[in-house]
Amino acid sequence: MPVVGAKASTIWYVDTPDPISVLREATTSDWNAATALVGRLYPHLTAVPFDQAPISTSAGVDDDHVFIGCYPGVTVVCGSNLSVPTPSTLPESITRPLASEHTYLVASDPQHAWGAFAYWERGEFRRSFSATPVYIYEDAGLPLVWERSFWAGEHPLVYPPGVMPDPQSLPFHPQEFAEAANAEWLGFRYTGAPHAEEFDPASLPVCGFTMYVPGQEPQPRNMQAMNPPAPESTEPAPRPKKRWFSRK
Repeated sequence: MPVVGAKASTIWYVDTPDPISVLREATTSDWNAATALVGRLYPHLTAVPFDQAPISTSAGVDDDHVFIGCYPGVTVVCGSNLSVPTPSTLPESITRPLASEHTYLVASDPQHAWGAFAYWERGEFRRSFSATPVYIYEDAGLPLVWERSFWAGEHPLVYPPGVMPDPQSLPFHPQEFAEAANAEWLGFRYTGAPHAEEFDPASLPVCGFTMYVPGQEPQPRNMQAMNPPAPESTEPAPRPKKRWFSRK
């Protein structure tokens, strides 16, 4: 089975009736709001801002970074700690830190052929799905209307010539399912050309942060001048960053 889709690990907080229009028209992300939120979501780490980048290249964030986009009525967080096999178990501190009307999680990992999405309404869990093509980690809540064509077999898995389907395979690829959720709720897909009214995610900027254990962040240049480096030691220097976010 070929690898499909893009890596993503995102959660969205929505308080506007038309988030797609907001995202389509966004040209920048609010640094002040993003900085406040990263401190609230990751209080045990120090976040050092570095630049804005498009969500198309930031959604599949690594363990040492977090990307946050803040727009009128819509906020997105890209963090590797959001890629969990059972999205319904995420704490309220993550699913509703802003008292948002709607919360959407979309995550996928091509390396493991895994895709997931989830939906909360005013903090109340409504729906989640998380699976690989042959194993369902979570399928909770009532299916949403837009899911119908997937369960009806209208998006079948495609196998290479000579490869027999696994008898336990789903009638669709979970990553394509997650992409469809993203398009339905947010108006774009990470892979392929935009469909009809969808927009290109390369046009949507998010604020980037490098995450450090407190005390291990780099010093500002003026502080380095005031505090010259200590004499060289034969002991190996500690790494400034490590992998701080859990994986599924």
